[in-house]
Amino acid sequence: MMKPVRALLALSITAAVIGLGGCKKEPTPTTTTTGGAPVTAPAGETADQFIARVNDEYRKMYPEMSAAQWLSSTYINDDSQLLSAKANERYLAQLKSWIEQAGRFEGQQMSPETARAIQLLKLGTAMPPPKDPAKLEELTKIASKMEGMYGAGTYCKGEGDAKQCRQLGDLEDVLRSSRDYDAQLDAWQGWHTIAQPMRKDYVRFVELVNEGAHDMGFADAGEMWRSGYDMTPAEIAAETDRLWGQVKPLYEQLHCYAGTRLDAKYGADKGHVTGNMLPAHLMGNMWQQDWGNLWDILAPYPNASVPEITTALESQYRAAFDAQLSKNPGKRSPDDLAQIEQDARLASAKLMNERAQDFYTSLGMPKLPESYWSKTQFIKPRDRDVVCHASAWDMNMAGDVRIKMCIKPNEEDFTVIYHELGHVYYYLAYNKQPPLFQQGAHDGFHEAIGDTIVLAMTPKYLQSIGLAGDQQVSEESLINAQMRMALAKVSFLPFGLMIDRWRWGVFDGSIKPGDYNKAWWDLKAKYQGIAPVNARGEDFFDAGAKYHVPANTPYTRYFLSHVLQFQFYKALCDASGFKGPLYECSFYGNKEAGAKFQAMLSKGASQPWQKTLKELTGGEKMDASAVLEYFDPLQKWLKQQNEGKTCGWQSTTTAAAPAKQETPKQG
Repeated sequence: MMKPVRALLALSITAAVIGLGGCKKEPTPTTTTTGGAPVTAPAGETADQFIARVNDEYRKMYPEMSAAQWLSSTYINDDSQLLSAKANERYLAQLKSWIEQAGRFEGQQMSPETARAIQLLKLGTAMPPPKDPAKLEELTKIASKMEGMYGAGTYCKGEGDAKQCRQLGDLEDVLRSSRDYDAQLDAWQGWHTIAQPMRKDYVRFVELVNEGAHDMGFADAGEMWRSGYDMTPAEIAAETDRLWGQVKPLYEQLHCYAGTRLDAKYGADKGHVTGNMLPAHLMGNMWQQDWGNLWDILAPYPNASVPEITTALESQYRAAFDAQLSKNPGKRSPDDLAQIEQDARLASAKLMNERAQDFYTSLGMPKLPESYWSKTQFIKPRDRDVVCHASAWDMNMAGDVRIKMCIKPNEEDFTVIYHELGHVYYYLAYNKQPPLFQQGAHDGFHEAIGDTIVLAMTPKYLQSIGLAGDQQVSEESLINAQMRMALAKVSFLPFGLMIDRWRWGVFDGSIKPGDYNKAWWDLKAKYQGIAPVNARGEDFFDAGAKYHVPANTPYTRYFLSHVLQFQFYKALCDASGFKGPLYECSFYGNKEAGAKFQAMLSKGASQPWQKTLKELTGGEKMDASAVLEYFDPLQKWLKQQNEGKTCGWQSTTTAAAPAKQETPKQG
């Protein structure tokens, strides 16, 4: 699960219609298929009429496609994977046909709206379909299979009655709460075993999507992904490098501080890996993308006030559990108690969702529809495997919106809900746009909406909703608050960059299948300064242990969102009339800020993102200066703490063991 980004657009594989940009196509046939039957495009159809027809056909087929995807994520079995694969196959075949038909209009005069819609259509999936129907069928089956493997991933050790099996949530709990070095290593290594069987499928998957991208006029799938930003592929790659350059010094200071604290906790022989890199299994998160779970180790001032959100949420859950118990007094079977616990978890999860909804409605946005509350997957069911990775869904482009989570009463999941509702409110705001414009201004926008709200969850806001007590105003409490936010936001930045750097290399062939794992850890070392404590050879496929790789979800969006959300936040604070340090701003309840936000959301992808950004922020360029402004007190403090220390890391090695480390226990 990402925090707080951690979510997807409505469909993880087909990803609905994603991205901007276009490509040159050869003259193409003019047939399409609806319900499996060939349909000839109307003779003399104009470009405007073509786009109107595509919008109509897409709107009609979308609910079936999204329902199949929903089923495959919430009822994981062979049958649901087959339905999902076939739905994907039909969609991709239809998309391929639409793109072929669009070739008729190359070079013709048409309205700007139609030209943009055709441009968007040409990048209508993150999984470009090969022309060969047999290969298309193979591609969709592999895609559904890999996502199903991830969702059902289980790590078992022991034999007979002593056998213990754990899925991702249980293994994440170990990294979150345990400070036993070996227990954390076992949980981290255990989860990464679930990806090993994916490796062969992923190699073939890459071959097939590259063939599809090539058929559409791109060099490879990575170039196609980079074409979705109203910029050239080279320009967006350079743009991400520029933005990373702005924030890298702040990350390096945080990395240095974290290493010092890990040394103090575990000893210098275990708190670092050779080259001054941090150990992958000690960062409190399965992918080292969020260090917030290390608060007990990294808190600058343990005695200064800090909102104890998890403690408050756990108390709410216990109250719900006690209420359920009181309804059924007397002797209860283990199954009765398990169901009471499940009911209490559901009640607690819904209460957390209601609290998040309240922030959005305080800005003047509508309440969520009743169907949201009856159809959302709030918690992990007792009776089946599901994909617990948090995601938001627009099921029909007409108001059936949901999220899919396995919510637990903790701070991480609480902020993820606020993030996912950002997607949901984006869906609702642009549902009035034609289907091809029903997406974010670019995909980074979609991920930034909810996180903008998370930035406004200041200590004072948390106090106002009963999740924090009185907050003392002091330098220590300020640094504590800044550190908590940095452990979520700043720690994520290099991770948000490196995943697609890996995939771009995989797609363009500069990373060969025989070097998948080496390249993965080379990039984690380069960008994050993180390494495994034991060598991870090519018998592993550690990239597949991150949901977005088997689910084929582009990841640069998350890096961009971590820049954009601070830009959005600053603009909304200005719109609300806030005066003071940026980090103190909460626009909760401010209708002026809400109206400006809603106006941006309603535009969807109907215009270039630069224009949409300018309407909200006054500028057309993504810029990380608001990140630096927000964290200015923390960066100054970190420099003081790190004075005299050797900061930075050497990334020439990927998996060397610590110099004096004992051999960890293996499960």
